[in-house]
Amino acid sequence: MQKLIQGIHQFQSTVFRPQREWYERLAGGQEPTALFIACSDSRVNPNLITQTDPGELFIIRNAGNIVPPHHPNPGGEEATVEFAIAELGIRDIIVCGHTRCGAMKGLLAIDQLHDMPAVKYWLAHAESTRRIIREKYQHLSDLALLTAATQENVLVQLEHLRTHPAVASGLARGILKLHGWMYKIETGQVFAFDPENGQFAPLVDRSPEAVGAAQLTAPAM
Repeated sequence: MQKLIQGIHQFQSTVFRPQREWYERLAGGQEPTALFIACSDSRVNPNLITQTDPGELFIIRNAGNIVPPHHPNPGGEEATVEFAIAELGIRDIIVCGHTRCGAMKGLLAIDQLHDMPAVKYWLAHAESTRRIIREKYQHLSDLALLTAATQENVLVQLEHLRTHPAVASGLARGILKLHGWMYKIETGQVFAFDPENGQFAPLVDRSPEAVGAAQLTAPAM
């Protein structure tokens, strides 16, 4: 706890104070650019990975970056998604899994979660992931199997998102986009799912600035 307390004092003196006016403007409201759905894993920091500041990401975090499908009695995840779209006007939703995910490890050995009934209940929202892995990936083992489960789970949760009325409406109107990402803890790389080839590929910066820089550094033919 002492480390956390010291960190708070350091934030107040070296971060907040020099940028006080900016933080006061943030108090007036938020305009995040995306909804980022990530795992609770302490090794995953959405703002650090994306180099975003407070106010730029609206974040949902839970074990396994799970989004339960639409339900007549919606829970916190669905309420947060709905608020992000309807109130904040968010136009991009990212579901981001990560390597060596403990939740996915638990999913692959769900019958062993006798002492964690709440976790076992929660992971039922990833049952489709477990069945896909059982049917398609039994030739894999250990880390490769875990990585496959994590990737498939990202896709399953994207499908769950599509069942939410607010998401379905945004997609039908063409004002909302869904993105599946995979963060590799070991290397810091982020991979994005490409629907055209059905694979996760390294995320590419397609901004005009990055494209221009790549053209300038490209070797002459």
